Amino acid sequence: MEMKKRISLELRNKTPSEVAELVVDNCRSSDGEIEGLTDEFKELEFLSMVNVGLTSLAKLPSLPKLRKLELSDNNISGALEALAEKCPNLTYLNLSGNKIKELSTLEALQNLKNLKSLDLFNCEITTLEDYRESIFELLPQVTYLDGFDAEDNEAPDSEADDDDDDDDEEGAGQLGHYEDEDDDEEEEDEEGSEGGEVGLSYLMKEDIQDDEDDDDYVEEEEEEEGEEAAAGVKGEKRKRDAEDEGEDDDDDEDDD
Repeated sequence: MEMKKRISLELRNKTPSEVAELVVDNCRSSDGEIEGLTDEFKELEFLSMVNVGLTSLAKLPSLPKLRKLELSDNNISGALEALAEKCPNLTYLNLSGNKIKELSTLEALQNLKNLKSLDLFNCEITTLEDYRESIFELLPQVTYLDGFDAEDNEAPDSEADDDDDDDDEEGAGQLGHYEDEDDDEEEEDEEGSEGGEVGLSYLMKEDIQDDEDDDDYVEEEEEEEGEEAAAGVKGEKRKRDAEDEGEDDDDDEDDD
């Protein structure tokens, strides 16, 4: 895909002045020129043009807010003066995989006062004797060369740091979630134990009530039996009284 068409697609219905990041990696640039990129991209802060066949930066538009520029795997061999003129606020520049051979080619970068990180991987210049010491001496504003400072300390990866922060927050959230689950389980256990006690008490009360009901039933039976016995005794008494009266009558008749 041609660079001009690719840039048009990357706009996604935005105007060039609204774009802060632009990636046109692996597209084609006619005759090594930067087609479609104009001064209208005045808010652009990140630009990536990896493997697009660039041979020169002479026609780079003015990008006053550009801070990061990816130019790896192109055919740039010199003419870096345009960078200081068009992108004065660059802090990161990746020229790895280009055709930079001489230390003098990089002298033009001395005017990039804010440049902190420079990558020259797979450039022929890296085979020079005392390559790293020479670059740090030539460009004193540069802190990291090919990802390491002069003391061989690795450059911090801001994206990795952000990922770590996200992981920590997520882990904390998961931990909090687990704690909530534990709390819920404890509450359920407490409710369960209370429910057990209530259930046990209820059952015991039922047993007591059943015993009381049985006692009442026994008492009723005993009362009924007592009443029947009393009735029997009264019947016997009445019978005996009647017999006694009969005997008395017989005695009276005999006397007559």
